[in-house]
Amino acid sequence: MGANLRQVAERAGVSVRTVSNVVSGFPLVAPETRERVQRVLDEMQYKPNAAARHLRGGRSGLVALVLPEIASPYFGELAGHLADGAETYEWTLLVQQTGGDPSRERELLDGVRGQAVDGLIVSPWALSPAELTRRPDSAPLVLLGEQDAEGLYDHIAIDNVAAAAAMTTHLIASGRTRIAAIGLQPHLENGTAARRAQGYRQALAAAGIPYGKELELDVESLHRADGAAAMHRLLDGGARVDAVFCFSDQLALGAMHVAIERGLSVPGDIAVAGFDDIEDGRYANPALTTVSPDKAALAGAALSCLAERVSRRDDPPPARRIIVPHHLEVRGSAPSNGGAGQPID
Repeated sequence: MGANLRQVAERAGVSVRTVSNVVSGFPLVAPETRERVQRVLDEMQYKPNAAARHLRGGRSGLVALVLPEIASPYFGELAGHLADGAETYEWTLLVQQTGGDPSRERELLDGVRGQAVDGLIVSPWALSPAELTRRPDSAPLVLLGEQDAEGLYDHIAIDNVAAAAAMTTHLIASGRTRIAAIGLQPHLENGTAARRAQGYRQALAAAGIPYGKELELDVESLHRADGAAAMHRLLDGGARVDAVFCFSDQLALGAMHVAIERGLSVPGDIAVAGFDDIEDGRYANPALTTVSPDKAALAGAALSCLAERVSRRDDPPPARRIIVPHHLEVRGSAPSNGGAGQPID
């Protein structure tokens, strides 16, 4: 166990307050005293007690991260960025999973049972904006995703409409004209899939390409199995198709697996594109073309907003909506040069 302030003070021949001033960076300490105390701190391997410091300031040093699915590669990568960034603020991150269940989301919006948290970062799937505003807990809250709670909380997101339109436009520019969309989720309140569908339709309209409901496929969740099942339905339905835009990379990997299993060439017969830029997509064969959100920027903005709200609880700033960048990662499953054959009947 490392030394405490009193032990350091005794060895350095100074008061406990002087050691505390050196540790906290208080400027009015004589240079020779600061040097001597710092040398003893290093020798005795002193480590500041962040928890005690937080408690003295009326805080716990704990922040809750509430996600729909911890096992999701996208949320896993995002949680990693948030955990790394939380260390900058000397916060411990408590990660909770909702599974998109509305009762679980309501429970966790009121705080983590048995823990006093300084704030929450939440990505809700099931609750409506009105439900998000009805929370008795006063801990600062920052939202990730598309559910903005009518502007009452800081909200960090990418522009899903623009991102989906950009990917659809890329597919059109590569020569595809019968582009299916896999990933609509009308049963959810979060709006992410609806915005991606909006961008998809806008890009088709801008290119003068009519879209048909037979090319838009609903899914229950965003997993590989859902993408595979949707691809089977699409191919069995007889619609002409030469590209598939999936609203998550997991959906795209499942869809691409089925296409290849059924004897189709990717991208020759059918191009496949995803959304999220998860690691698996980079190592698929062919590598997956995808929308790449700036996950580090999402995490950084969420933590920065929460830190400001924690420090200004008595004088909180107005709620902000922050849009972080995205870009397209064009790879072998939907290259720029198209490689397209005739639409599949």
